[in-house]
Amino acid sequence: MLAGCYPRPGDLLTRVLATGTFDILHPGHVYFLTQARALGDELFVIIARDSNVTHKPKPIVPEEQRLEMVNALGTVDKALLGSEKDMFEPLKEIRPDIIVLGYDQHFDIELLEEELTKRGLPAKVVRVPLSKECPLCSTGAIIKAVLKRYG
Repeated sequence: MLAGCYPRPGDLLTRVLATGTFDILHPGHVYFLTQARALGDELFVIIARDSNVTHKPKPIVPEEQRLEMVNALGTVDKALLGSEKDMFEPLKEIRPDIIVLGYDQHFDIELLEEELTKRGLPAKVVRVPLSKECPLCSTGAIIKAVLKRYG
């Protein structure tokens, strides 16, 4: 699928990968991606597929539109849709040096690093702490505000 699309020019650049749903883009997303970008030279972002979002309500914004929005951000070098079958599939082509998790992404870092190593993807996994506080820094908060005003 992505073979050859993301060549690695030696080990000169630090490639960072962030993942997420990015439904109703908000300042919390921007903070997360800015923090991720600060960890390296290139920032790739995998957008969760609509069909894979099972840990929270399905996204309101369709995956193609979420992809377009994230690709438009200046901090992002390349955003792409994730695999519907295996979340590790795109990582084989991207080959990140660092994978960044948000404060609300519930992965066990040690287990994730073990699985990455088993798959020949020895990336370091780091977590970005909670972003700055703001009243509409989450998709849920935005939805509640809209419903309160118009619902």
